[in-house]
This record gives sequence, structure tokens and C-alpha cells, in this order.
Amino acid sequence: MSFKIFVAVMALIALVTGCEKSQKHPALVVPAVVAVPAHQADLEATEANSSLDELDPFAADIEEQLAQLDAAYFQETGLSPFAFDLFQPMGQACFRDRCPVWIQVSKSRQKLYYFLNGRHEATWDVSTGAVGYGTPNFDRNPNGRIYDKYTSTKFPGGDYKGLGNMPYAVFISGGFALHGTAKSNWSKLGKRASHGCIRLHPDNAFLMNREIRKVGIYKTWITVQD
Repeated sequence: MSFKIFVAVMALIALVTGCEKSQKHPALVVPAVVAVPAHQADLEATEANSSLDELDPFAADIEEQLAQLDAAYFQETGLSPFAFDLFQPMGQACFRDRCPVWIQVSKSRQKLYYFLNGRHEATWDVSTGAVGYGTPNFDRNPNGRIYDKYTSTKFPGGDYKGLGNMPYAVFISGGFALHGTAKSNWSKLGKRASHGCIRLHPDNAFLMNREIRKVGIYKTWITVQD
């Protein structure tokens, strides 16, 4: 075999071997690094940091926090955060869809089903507790603490039209509440994202809040389930 033929054969063998290796171990494709504009990065960081900027109902000092909020609410508005005129039962007790207002929350669907006088009026996206802050199940009347404005002094990262980051809150038990949320969290509605409360769009929270004030807490039922 001449030297030229030998070189050609070796080159052919190297080519075939290289093709086989490339088929077995394809080259890694490294995505190009896309620069994020500074203002966009700052916005994303702000949203991430403010996503849980609200009351933590699991906090060990939650009752003390609520008492401070009650005092701040009274100082700012001159009103009690408790709907005293809504405490006494009005007529026959009701249960779920037999109540004038029934609010049913599905954590698996991240939906709130809003019933008035037994009729399904609306379905809204919500955000229940994120991982580590799972919202408990409830099946009861609200506890009577009802806010229009939740002060955002402690959590300045979120605010809605001067009403704080939990506007139109209706408390279910302890620090757990149904409430509106700031605009930075609207894109998260439909996903688990809260500290344990149930977030909804403030327009919907307003409608719910006003209807509960009208009928009373003993004519309102809240069911939160998986």
C-alpha cells in the first residue's frame, strides 16, 4: 500500500469514527446570554421581594400585629375595624349555599366561586398560600374584622390606591383573610403566591366586602377547601 493510499484510508477511518462519536455524544448547545435592561431587572427584583409583603397569619405574634393594625385603622379612620352591628345572628342561621353570601375557594384550582342567594354569580382567580405558607381549610362565618384600608406602613412595597396592600380585607379566622392585592401581584392570581391569606383582584374584593357588610357576617359563609 502506497503512503498516499495509507493516509487517505486513515483519514476516512477518522472521519467515520468522529461521526459516530458525535451521534453518541452530541455537542452541548449553550444558549446565548441575553442582557436584561437594568430597569427591567430592578422591576423583577422588586416584584419578587414584594410578593410576600403582607400580613403573615402564621407569625407567632399575629394577635399583637392585628391589635396594632386595629389601633392604626382606628387612628386613621376613626372607625372600628370590627363590624359590631354585624355580630348578632339575624333570623334563622344559614349554611353554605343557603346563606345570602357563600364564598367557596378551591385551592387546587386557585379559584373563588361567588354565590348570592344560592346562585353562582362569578368565578374569580385567587392566590392562596405559597409553598411553606399553605392556606388552611375553613368552613365557617367570617370572624367580624373587616377592613377597607390596610395600612402599608410595615410593608411599603405594595399599595393599592392608598388603601395599602390588603384592601377590602374580610378576615376568616385569626390573621387569615380574603383581601385585594396590589397591582404587582395581579399577574400571580391563579397561582399559589401568598403568605397564607387569599388574594383576589381589588375590584372583586370590593364587591365581596360590600355585600358582606350589607348582609352581615352571620349571613355569610366561607368555605376554603383543597
